[in-house]
Amino acid sequence: MSRRGGVLEFATLGLLHDTPMHGYELRKRLNTVLGPFRAIAYGTLYPCLKSLLERGWITEEEPEQVAAALAGGKRARIVYKLTAQGKEHFQELLSESGATTWEDENFGVHFAFFSRTDREVRMRILEGRRSKLEERLERVRASLSSTRERLDGYTLELQRHGLESVEREVRWLNELITAERHAGDNPEPDGAEKKNDAGASRQTKQDAASDPSAATS
Repeated sequence: MSRRGGVLEFATLGLLHDTPMHGYELRKRLNTVLGPFRAIAYGTLYPCLKSLLERGWITEEEPEQVAAALAGGKRARIVYKLTAQGKEHFQELLSESGATTWEDENFGVHFAFFSRTDREVRMRILEGRRSKLEERLERVRASLSSTRERLDGYTLELQRHGLESVEREVRWLNELITAERHAGDNPEPDGAEKKNDAGASRQTKQDAASDPSAATS
């Protein structure tokens, strides 16, 4: 399976974990989760759904024919629903915190489901992402220092823009890690932790929209 395909499957399972959806609504939600620069076409979504169906992680349900008749005789849309096996597999994916989870292609999707991810896993992903970006900053700064005189003005500005983007994300990650540590040192009463984590996640998702990978690796 390609890395991109794995990200799409993870996001699809996560969204269907919330509620069953038909393909049109699922595609809209995926475009929101994956970001405006990774629009999902039906030609990409439906092969993914077919693969999930074959592995028994989702099932499809066609609404009663009565509903189709009331809608003017049009064929009812198929609704996709997560199976018990699919829920179990999604929980396994949520528990992962290896190097792939903080790569450019995967980090945003894992972050989108942080409200359902254990705190220790969130911390490992955030710290791994920060370490990766700090290494990238060192490489880009070294590259700029050695090639500055040979770059034209536009290329230099592009390098600076990428550098600033990564620096912003590192600052953002530092804030998130500090907040996670503070929450761990001061646990909320039962039920309050998940509520606060979900609110923090919603508040910071827009900040994550900036492209941290603009810097040259």
